[in-house]
Amino acid sequence: MRRSLRFAIVAASLVASTAFASPTNPQNGVEYTTLATPQPVQATGKKVEVVEFFAYHCPACYALEPGLNEWVKKQGDKIVLRRVHLPFQGPADPEAHLFLTLEAMGKLAEFHPKVLHAVHVQRVRLMKDEQIIDWVSKNGIDRAKFLEVWNSFGVTTKLRRLPQLATAYQVSGTPTIIIDGKYQTSPGQVSEKLKISDRNQLMQASFQVLDALVEKAAKTK
Repeated sequence: MRRSLRFAIVAASLVASTAFASPTNPQNGVEYTTLATPQPVQATGKKVEVVEFFAYHCPACYALEPGLNEWVKKQGDKIVLRRVHLPFQGPADPEAHLFLTLEAMGKLAEFHPKVLHAVHVQRVRLMKDEQIIDWVSKNGIDRAKFLEVWNSFGVTTKLRRLPQLATAYQVSGTPTIIIDGKYQTSPGQVSEKLKISDRNQLMQASFQVLDALVEKAAKTK
């Protein structure tokens, strides 16, 4: 086969693959990928589990947060959202430790937005244990109670297991979203595959992909 003909065939196949790319009708390997090994879900009944892998220091996670919260509200009782802090610093990641401690104390709803605001607006560094403990002490959490939960068996066990969890879900970056334990997508993947550079368009397309994947998963319930 001549080189020019081979090039024409390859070019045509690329055009065909991008022509069918659509956030409202996402395709496996394009706007999302299917995990090789589906993971167990905690959602019960007909609810679809949505897991967001994020990190407090991640700018893209902070940009996604308002839209994600609105999207969750619109989904109502069709989904259950679960957040997992990706342990970028390994099995003793301080930020992930903070998230798990707040969760165990029942203070996540109150302090999750406060942590994001501190990191991304106030530019507070919360990348080390001592920085985190000092910050929570200054923001209304009893230091002794926080440290008790911080050092508890339950929290430290969950913290050590996070790297294995990330491996099981095949997650290496944030934000990454898993639908029903088997469909993985992210704004980064949507942006790359659909060639979207505008932030507002990217957010709209990303949530359209999530809508379609939730609907796809719900049909199997």
